[in-house]
Amino acid sequence: MFVAAATALALAATTGGGWVPAPSAPWDTAAGARCDVAVHGEPVVDEVVKRVVATNPDGSARTEAYKGDLVIRLTNKDTGSTYDADASGSALITYGSDGSQHWKVAGPVFVGFGENGGTLPRGLYLIDGLYTLDISATGYKTLKMYAGSVDDLCKRID
Repeated sequence: MFVAAATALALAATTGGGWVPAPSAPWDTAAGARCDVAVHGEPVVDEVVKRVVATNPDGSARTEAYKGDLVIRLTNKDTGSTYDADASGSALITYGSDGSQHWKVAGPVFVGFGENGGTLPRGLYLIDGLYTLDISATGYKTLKMYAGSVDDLCKRID
């Protein structure tokens, strides 16, 4: 199953035009929301692009492909400690009519989990490899790894 998804992801990431910038905005989280400390995140390299690969009958995006270089600088707002996370993976995201999302991912992607918000503990992670991430309409995240690793970024800036 995942081989076909990875092949579709690779094809979507390399074919044709229609790619548009998909910039990431800087963000902040309070202490305890993701990490034990308050964190500021800001892209220092952001060349991510996306394109619609399937639409709903109303013309809205059903599935989008994302690719491109992305490095996010995480800063511990108390100590100033920083870490640059390379999240330059590719993803194929299908949006459910109920607000849910299904991600098929190759390579590293940056993902945050809230308390009791998914299959990983509260934290900020760089998830690398081949995997799927299902995000329910309520925001619960279910990670299914096929091959790869999970890096706890909160520990890198403590």
